[in-house]
Amino acid sequence: MVAGHEKELIIKILKKAISELGVKLKDEEISKVIEIPPNNELGDFAFPCFSLASKLKEAPHEIALEIREKISLIPEEFEDVEVLGPYINFFLNKKNLAENVLSKILSQKENYGKPEIKEKKKIMVEFSQPNTHKAFHVGHIRGTSLGESISRILEFCGNKIFRANYSGDTGAHVAKWLWCYTKFHSKEKLRDDEKWIASIYVDAVKRLKANEKLQEQVDAMNWALESKKNKKLNALWKKTRKLSIDSWKNIYKDLDVNFNLDFYESDMEKRAREISHELKDKKIAVKSDDAIIMNLKKFNLGVWILLRKDGTPLYSAKDLALAELKLKKYKADKYLVLVADEQRLHFEQLCKTLDLMKLAKRETYDFLTFGLVRLPTGKMSSRTGENILYSDFIKEISDFAKSEIKKRGFKTSKTELEKRALKISIASIKYSMLKQSPRKNIIFSKEEALNFEGDSGAYLLYSYARGKSILRKVKNPKKAYSLVNLEEQEKNLIKTLSQFPEIVSNAEKNLSPALIANYSYKLSQNFNEFYHSCPVINSEKESFRIDLVKSFLIVLETALNLLGIGVVEKM
Repeated sequence: MVAGHEKELIIKILKKAISELGVKLKDEEISKVIEIPPNNELGDFAFPCFSLASKLKEAPHEIALEIREKISLIPEEFEDVEVLGPYINFFLNKKNLAENVLSKILSQKENYGKPEIKEKKKIMVEFSQPNTHKAFHVGHIRGTSLGESISRILEFCGNKIFRANYSGDTGAHVAKWLWCYTKFHSKEKLRDDEKWIASIYVDAVKRLKANEKLQEQVDAMNWALESKKNKKLNALWKKTRKLSIDSWKNIYKDLDVNFNLDFYESDMEKRAREISHELKDKKIAVKSDDAIIMNLKKFNLGVWILLRKDGTPLYSAKDLALAELKLKKYKADKYLVLVADEQRLHFEQLCKTLDLMKLAKRETYDFLTFGLVRLPTGKMSSRTGENILYSDFIKEISDFAKSEIKKRGFKTSKTELEKRALKISIASIKYSMLKQSPRKNIIFSKEEALNFEGDSGAYLLYSYARGKSILRKVKNPKKAYSLVNLEEQEKNLIKTLSQFPEIVSNAEKNLSPALIANYSYKLSQNFNEFYHSCPVINSEKESFRIDLVKSFLIVLETALNLLGIGVVEKM
């Protein structure tokens, strides 16, 4: 990836030269072929001529030579244009690039990298989706972090974002919890303790596994809960539901996430039943063994059950009601739902049913799946209790972060150490989950996540703190400077800084925070190579290098903010 202005020039130059050879190409056709060479000796970017061989009936190398001949005037933005085999290699004028890039960053500051807003869109992003009466565990952190980062990237690119959360506060899992509590734990005091809430559910699962006949009692509890006729049960449900929701507040505060809209399954029940019967009446759904189902076998999507035999709706029917509510009540240009990869089939069934319902604006409703977070011991499950609760997890990571901070000799007060360790922990957890492709499963390792020398959130924060440390030592810098004899490390850092706008553009286009995460690591690597090779304070190029450090800090902080990661001034 390269700076937008320079890339536009390259496209213009190539388009003209290629047209003179008798081939007409569109800008996007040239743009998508441009490559970044593996090392700087091959230029800053290259255009391979393979795709033109069939059109011109010539060898790619010969075509490259002919195109180079057509390029008579090289703009000042470039030092040279060379041919190597089938490639046309372009070398940026680093002095010119440095002046332009640093000037832009230092004047635009946190707005550097923002694209020109052509069309402002309203987008609803639904993510996180914890269930009441269950644990908020490590797996939830990935979906929450991914949803927040995607929202921030879309906002940065000029869109209006509505963050939505949808929680399962009714259904079989709630019935199991209430049954187990009333039957075996009723003397225990109700509390908004995530660990205690999760323990009741895990106990319910274990008891039901040991005696399957007890499931009849749970089914009866579920029916009573759905009917809302039992006032005592309703009151207990409301209290325990609130305890779960309250237990999430500190978690979302840690993760720096705020939602504009909160949806709950209990609010969808009535309409879910109505939609199910409407679909049956229209012969879109069918009755099978007294249940209402969507037979989607001809679409290779199997059978999707909407209502159970007793008439209670499953979350499939509730998701139909939610989709309808969003599309009809909340005006937006796009509706995006982030869900675990395990729910891919469910959402394919949902979207196909919405198609068959011919719901207005259906094409704006879409979903994005993400892989699981696994432990070295295997998959986590809130059903069996084989998971790490958020509260336990964040304490373990924070304790480890504190030991790493102390080990490196960073001195601070106890209170400040707690704050800093939490910030480093959140950064490390988020980064480890965002740097991967969303679809990829993750095996989380705290040692890797908190490696101050490796591809980690801790390393990025350490790089930022190092840059801040340099600026704190500045006393009376000279303001004017001229750029001469740029070091290789300076050139690499400037080139990487110039790439940020296109990284942001591609991250928005592909809904991929991983692009920004990996860029942040590359940027930090370049900065640390510069730091070790190019003294800043009291050097002949002090003023220029101070501006380079300032520019690095601005871009890295912006990139980390798009990932939902806060910076630290000191480690």
